[in-house]
Amino acid sequence: MTEKEKSYAGILYQPGDPELAADRDVTVKKLYDYNHLHPLEREARAAAIRGLLGRVGENCVVEHPLFCTYGYNTTLGDNCFLNVNCKLMDSGKITIGNNVFIAPNVCLITEEHAMDVQQRLEGLEYTHPVTIGDNVWICTGVMVLPGVTIGANSVIGAGSVVAKDIPPNSLAVGNPCRVIRTL
Repeated sequence: MTEKEKSYAGILYQPGDPELAADRDVTVKKLYDYNHLHPLEREARAAAIRGLLGRVGENCVVEHPLFCTYGYNTTLGDNCFLNVNCKLMDSGKITIGNNVFIAPNVCLITEEHAMDVQQRLEGLEYTHPVTIGDNVWICTGVMVLPGVTIGANSVIGAGSVVAKDIPPNSLAVGNPCRVIRTL
């Protein structure tokens, strides 16, 4: 297995692998170009974001600055809005559904370092996919941790740290994030 295949399989892999390092270098260049486009150059921004992310649905807006690890591991459904300072730590797959609103300073994280000290010192890590269902609103400053699924029609309150799955139709808040009521 390649290191990329290992990462997709959720087993320990080496992110320092030359192929992955080269992919990250390409992403850094694309991010630099995207983040330096004039905000009113809408067509150029749309083309650049389509060249950066794995899939971008119709009618999506991604404000800059944006950060992602690879870009190609993230897919956006239709009618998505990602506000400023979105961080897509997408060494693993990030799937964002249709009609999703992501507020400023949100972090979607797929990477997790090894718990074993020696493996961690060797730079090994795991990835676990993050999935955001349709019609979700993720408020300002939320962190979604590796392996989390947020169900359709849910709202995640500002500043929450989402460490476990959130069922559909939920209002969830806090650190750790927990469901406080059904929507």
